[in-house]
Amino acid sequence: MTQEIYLTGITTTGTPHIGNYVGAIRPSVVASKDANKRNYYFLADFHALAKNEDPDKINQSTLEIAAAWLALGMDTNNSVFYRQSDIPEIPELTWILTSMAAKGLMNRAHSYKAAVQSNIDGGNKDLDKGITMALYSYPILMAADILIFKATKVPVGRDQKQHVEMARDIAQRFNHHYGDVLVLPEPLIDEHTAVLVGLDGRKMSKSYKNTIPLFVPEKKFRKLIMKIKTNSLEPGEAKDIEGNALYDIYKAFATPEEMAAIERQYAEGIGWGAMKQQLFEYINDHISPARAEYNRLIADPSIIEEELQKGAVRAREVSAPYMDQIRSAIGIRKLG
Repeated sequence: MTQEIYLTGITTTGTPHIGNYVGAIRPSVVASKDANKRNYYFLADFHALAKNEDPDKINQSTLEIAAAWLALGMDTNNSVFYRQSDIPEIPELTWILTSMAAKGLMNRAHSYKAAVQSNIDGGNKDLDKGITMALYSYPILMAADILIFKATKVPVGRDQKQHVEMARDIAQRFNHHYGDVLVLPEPLIDEHTAVLVGLDGRKMSKSYKNTIPLFVPEKKFRKLIMKIKTNSLEPGEAKDIEGNALYDIYKAFATPEEMAAIERQYAEGIGWGAMKQQLFEYINDHISPARAEYNRLIADPSIIEEELQKGAVRAREVSAPYMDQIRSAIGIRKLG
């Protein structure tokens, strides 16, 4: 039986927050230590360009996300940790796949449809106003990310499942034309992955500016926890755990036994202020050791750069010969 190959990327926009941690970073760190898996983890800095981010912000986000993964225990000896832009085969394969990707398929991409809908809602006659080709062809770059390392499993949230399915569609069309060259990936959706609510009651997202950054200083971290939106129930009144942001965040970190104790406190009417303080202390204790290591890495980016360069060398040991195979398949070969 061939070994499964797992691939995960995080776009370098914004600062890592606790939602990123429980949804992507923590499971990735755990998986990176599994000797039975081949894992690839990358910083998707080319993808960040589709969001028209400020160059300094992309650079800072790359630093912060890499530092977070490393500080939290990413095993870079047992996995391949690299920056997308350090692998020249990825943009090359992107162009090759563009020759295979149907425009109709791109028209159905959720990100493109959402941008068109935003123009409709804004009353714009030009439905493509403000939409760049980077945003439109985003799924092709993602397909190249996946296919260049022959990934068989791609852990994603439900909102990203379509991109993996598109990668499969493009790969199938390529293979139909050129033979059985590309490996078809499968989305891997963990039904138990927590999706956290942010400060304002909506899903925690950089887009909503409602996040709780993972490694802010302790005082700022407590202040943000205290800002989480709650209802007006008084201390002593029993409180519902369903749809409660404080409860859901606590649950993403705690053991079943600890959650049973919290549920008793909710039934007994714990005050929101007391619950927020308890939540702050619990999560802060959980991440404090990693915070110290994160700050050390941020202060010396050369440590991170060295890890990324090592990862790029290992990644290209796979991508470069595979690209030679792909070039040969499509007819781009030496003439003698």
